[in-house]
Amino acid sequence: MTQGDVSGQLPENRKHGDPQDRFYPIDAWLPTPSPERTASGAPGPAYWQQRADYEIDVTLDDATQRIRGVSKIRYHNRSPHELRYLWVQLDQNLFEPDSVGASTARAPSLSPRMTFRRLESTLARLKFDGGYTIDSVTGGLVTGEGADGSREESLDHVVVDTMMRVDLPGPLEPGGSVEVAIAYSYNIVNAELIRARGGYEHFEEDDNSIYEIAQFYPRVAAYTDYTGWQNKGFLGIGEFTLELGDYRVRITVPEDMVVGATGELQNPEEVLKPEWRERLAAVPGSEKPTFIVTPEEAKSNESSRSAKTKTWVFEAENVRDFAFAASRKFIWDAMATEVEGERVLAMSLYPNEAEPLWSQYSTESIVHALDVYGRYAFPYPYPVAISVNGPVYGMEYPMICFNGPRPEADGTYSEATKYGLISVVIHEVGHNFFPMIVNSDERQWMWMDEGINSFLQYLAEQEWEEDYPSRRGEPEKITGYMKGGNQRAVMTPSDQLLQIGPNAYSKPATALNILRETILGRELFDFAFREYARRWRFKRPTPADFFRTMEDASGVDLDWFWRGWFYSTDHVDIGIEGVELFQIDRGDPDQTAERKRQERDRKEKSISDERNESLRRRIEWQPGLKDFYNSPQYDEFAVEETDRKAFRKFMEGLDATERSLLERKSNFYVVTFENVGGLVMPIIVRLHFTDGGSELVTIPAEIWRADSRKVRKLFVTEKEILRLELDPKRQTADVDAGNDHWPPKIVPSRFKLFKESESKNEMQKAGLGKPNGANGREENAESGSAAEGGSGSSSNDSSSNGSSGEGESGGEGGEE
Repeated sequence: MTQGDVSGQLPENRKHGDPQDRFYPIDAWLPTPSPERTASGAPGPAYWQQRADYEIDVTLDDATQRIRGVSKIRYHNRSPHELRYLWVQLDQNLFEPDSVGASTARAPSLSPRMTFRRLESTLARLKFDGGYTIDSVTGGLVTGEGADGSREESLDHVVVDTMMRVDLPGPLEPGGSVEVAIAYSYNIVNAELIRARGGYEHFEEDDNSIYEIAQFYPRVAAYTDYTGWQNKGFLGIGEFTLELGDYRVRITVPEDMVVGATGELQNPEEVLKPEWRERLAAVPGSEKPTFIVTPEEAKSNESSRSAKTKTWVFEAENVRDFAFAASRKFIWDAMATEVEGERVLAMSLYPNEAEPLWSQYSTESIVHALDVYGRYAFPYPYPVAISVNGPVYGMEYPMICFNGPRPEADGTYSEATKYGLISVVIHEVGHNFFPMIVNSDERQWMWMDEGINSFLQYLAEQEWEEDYPSRRGEPEKITGYMKGGNQRAVMTPSDQLLQIGPNAYSKPATALNILRETILGRELFDFAFREYARRWRFKRPTPADFFRTMEDASGVDLDWFWRGWFYSTDHVDIGIEGVELFQIDRGDPDQTAERKRQERDRKEKSISDERNESLRRRIEWQPGLKDFYNSPQYDEFAVEETDRKAFRKFMEGLDATERSLLERKSNFYVVTFENVGGLVMPIIVRLHFTDGGSELVTIPAEIWRADSRKVRKLFVTEKEILRLELDPKRQTADVDAGNDHWPPKIVPSRFKLFKESESKNEMQKAGLGKPNGANGREENAESGSAAEGGSGSSSNDSSSNGSSGEGESGGEGGEE
């Protein structure tokens, strides 16, 4: 069973009545440690990974909205294996009408009410002529058997949906290199109509477009020690896993366009106006974002239509991908921030339509993300970080990301739009750390980048301002999903997930927050998490490496936690089944008698006893029936002197310790807790006392190890407990507050009132009704129809829950 297999059942527990053992080690579910990946979760002495360097020439044709390019790849075989072919990703093939992703996309919601935009989008997806045109594939071995780097030859290649196999001219031996050049072209997708991770947005008012260009060149697939070639086809959901390398990219665009891209610009003198270069040089001296291209210049540039082109040259070192954006409409602002003594340029590109929101928040959000992520993971190692406003709501690439929120046409914006922008910029910039640098396999395990990144996004949001409205991270916000149906385990491969947002983002982010705040504590968690990030910086971890590192660095066995949160669809629901009170009986016969007397006096009469008080009793009118036991001399609680002597002798035989124990005035409460949801978690209970005080007690999850269904816990206190409350700080994602209280507490819900509205019937629409409804209501009342609501029409009559069913196909548009 591999770490991606989540179908295995929990082993049977024969030791107790509990049928499942949720503390059974998960070692059997993880790959066997090896020289490549150690049992501690660290890369081993034999760890290896491939490398691919790129030299790309690409032209953006604004007139035809088409990309043409040549991608030259130098592939380095650092594996111990001989390779005879390469697998290359052709992700734009997803937009071919007969691709697997397009052919298996779920049908759109064709409801009785459909917007023109939605219909236009549906039809556009069906007729768009997408996909790569491969003009040539040439290359030759640089090193290895039969190497001849001076001669290129045509290479056989086979396209398999979104993948292409390139057959090498000879075996590529360990340590060898090969150069492959691919000439290609494709139509750029209209990202306003067809959800995608890149594309264009057209502005009719000024006849301009914003281009966000990604997956624009054939990219070598990853070859790894854990799966060989990662050549799973691109279906639109599971993103990418790529090799690190160096890039030199020449981007040819109309000369009046501004370009931002992965890496550093190499020829500013050729492509930037003198005033732009001067402003850019002055950025390090500013403490806030400053304009490189001003809003006025961007507005003026919109009307430019030069027939000439310029070529922007960018270089990037040790990145796994490359993307760029281009437009005449771009405003450009920048701000410098220092990371470990190195200057990093944080920059934003956006149209005037994004103002005033973007100039205030985008670049500041970049700097904030770099600061917070750097403290929790490692310092940001790249020279630039860019946020671009365009048609893609949120998508990440090395050093550049695409983000969508904009204000209204009048410049106003809602609170949701403001925080949506800040959050999406933090999230997408944060992806530079996970998975661009900690290079996990998104095609296989979406949670390793989206979940971990959403967790760090939550930490960054909380450092932005108090009461920041974070969507993810707080345990109570995941409970609705956790107790619902239609779930898959977090460890499910990306393309098989059902509810991507809660499954790949929210649930793992919440799990890590709970692990930090409730299970390990901040100090242990932060140390272990930084160790994971440090170990796997610029390397490719698997889930097992994360799980093992967190345990290795924290010193805490967390198998039960990974099993419950990542391998199962159980939820947290711990309830209080009952409470018993025990007190020490000293054995003093006088005290015992008095206690019994008080218990008798406090006991409320039964209903029968109350009603029988007026009965005429026989013993009252037949005095001869009374004897000693009916006389005042009889005391059922009387104590004999022999009992007192026995007690005094017992006390004299006690030593000081025993006497102290006997004299304790403690209350022994035995509380029975029930695990209703199946997911074992610490029991966090607040004891409320009759004197008004309280005490918060945290019981580790290991209390469930003998029986994960029900446990009994002893609480000893001098005070009297008034009530108990489970998870009072809402830190475990417990889905049901109704069983969290003893004595049981009514947890209120609310309902809204609405005013019922009546719709017209067909006769009324035809104007056949009588004025003022004369006779109408009376007739209906007699027939017992409308007077009782028989018309079947009301303002809340709706079967829609707001879900469009785009959760799976919508993955083409990037993140939520």
